[in-house]
Amino acid sequence: MKAWQRRSSLGGPRIKSVMEPHEVHILHTLVSNVMEMLEERRDSAPRDELAELTGMRSGHSERPGEAPLARLLPDFHRVERASGPDEAPGGEPDAEKEAAAEAHNSGMRMIHEPAIIDAKLECATEVLRSLPSRGGTVSLSLEQADAWMRCLNDVRLGLGAVLLEESSTDGVPATAIPEYVPDHDPRSAQLDVYHWLTFMQDSLCSALTGE
Repeated sequence: MKAWQRRSSLGGPRIKSVMEPHEVHILHTLVSNVMEMLEERRDSAPRDELAELTGMRSGHSERPGEAPLARLLPDFHRVERASGPDEAPGGEPDAEKEAAAEAHNSGMRMIHEPAIIDAKLECATEVLRSLPSRGGTVSLSLEQADAWMRCLNDVRLGLGAVLLEESSTDGVPATAIPEYVPDHDPRSAQLDVYHWLTFMQDSLCSALTGE
């Protein structure tokens, strides 16, 4: 894939690149997978009678259990672990503050998660709509490029969560995605795609900002 370029046109600025057929296939698959996860999450939300009476939509109150989806739909508030001399030993969060944060997150998630999912699905749909089916030139308006940026970020975050999960050892979560793994490592292909997505997102950001 060539780096994104910002070009002038009679209809306004265009953000352009060229993608190979196999790159289109990879991106289409990744975006479709993210959409399926989000749609399943949306459609599995428990029924809420108050929401039905008021016309307000409501979502899940619990965070997703799957690592990629949990990365795409994180908590709204986190309790910082204690570090001072008067705090709980081991840097554990205060139980009362943690319970309050959980309640806050549950309420915020129920209210806002449906709209967040809608926005992510809208961006993903725009990416699939503007992908050339057999490879070739991708030409985006600034609005389309913004949707691509948001969707690429979601795809990259989801894949990064998978890589972190697969890099955990002996039940200890990994804290960073490896820069390199041997070719025989099962993560090798995923890591290559992750770096490709990083390049694509960084290049698109530079084109959008005019750098």
